[in-house]
Amino acid sequence: MSTYRAFEVTGNRNFRLVERETVAPLSGQVRIRVETCGICHTDVVAVEGMRGDADQPLVPGHEIVGTIEAVGDGVRTWHVGDRVGVGFLGGQCGECEHCRRGDFVNCEDQPRTGTTVDGGYAEIVYARGTGLVRMPPDLNSLDGAPLLCAGLTTYSALAQIDARPGALVAVQGIGGLGHLGVQYAAKLGYRVAAIARGAEKGPLAERLGADHYIDSASEDPGEALLKLGGASAIIATAASGAAMSPLVPGLAPRGQLLVLGAAPDPLTVSTSDLIFGTRSITGSLTGSAVENEDNLAFTAHRDIRPMVETLPFADAPKAYERMLSGQARFRVVLDMGE
Repeated sequence: MSTYRAFEVTGNRNFRLVERETVAPLSGQVRIRVETCGICHTDVVAVEGMRGDADQPLVPGHEIVGTIEAVGDGVRTWHVGDRVGVGFLGGQCGECEHCRRGDFVNCEDQPRTGTTVDGGYAEIVYARGTGLVRMPPDLNSLDGAPLLCAGLTTYSALAQIDARPGALVAVQGIGGLGHLGVQYAAKLGYRVAAIARGAEKGPLAERLGADHYIDSASEDPGEALLKLGGASAIIATAASGAAMSPLVPGLAPRGQLLVLGAAPDPLTVSTSDLIFGTRSITGSLTGSAVENEDNLAFTAHRDIRPMVETLPFADAPKAYERMLSGQARFRVVLDMGE
């Protein structure tokens, strides 16, 4: 096909369905025929005009599964017909100081898919070879898309913690990230406490693998964690600094609070809560392409799956609104085949 359809966005939620010319991939890139694309909250950066160049058309979306249909010069590992994924980090440059030290996540010259370069609300996407993720053959594309971002983000955070098997690990927020985080933590062998607002989420947390449920609307979550012995780690996924702040006192000595949810308000912490108990707070930003392959292999082997709602490509703006409403359970995915 000489053209493909894409949803461009400019300004604030100004979606426009356009026809674009299909071109050969640049050196180091591949061209991918998109099968599915997940809708992530990070898409707000592109859609809500938070970019510095918001007047320039951009295609959102960074949870992309598809098949390579053309390979650019210099790409040796990937071939036409390979089924691949593309996540938020679009491939390291391999030349900056962070790359030379093996810290690919913090590459200084890395496209952010759907935010600084065109993403997957389209039938075609172009991506760096260094950013591609090989998809397991037994993982369907609808499940695979959210795992490339929401899954990797929680998996990477849990991979960082220093806790023995059977230790208490808490997951704050039972949403797009948290419902996966509970599953990962349980399958990794931890005793899991799920934290959310409202007693109605307790049965779901139990089905996902939680051993304990803490309703933060009815009790102090930090005190509740201490009654359970203190958490070796807390994975904070809800985008609220006010909701994260009471968690710190619930950490066991040398416990870690890993912040995944990007909140508009600050996280407030007492210095004594950090000093006495040698506790720490750290941010965690997704992972590299090869770490994403580790993530997918683990999810496939341990039967971890996202809860998804699907909409056809033509309803991309509607799918974005559904995600933003907070009513989706729990990830929204565009299906290009519908």
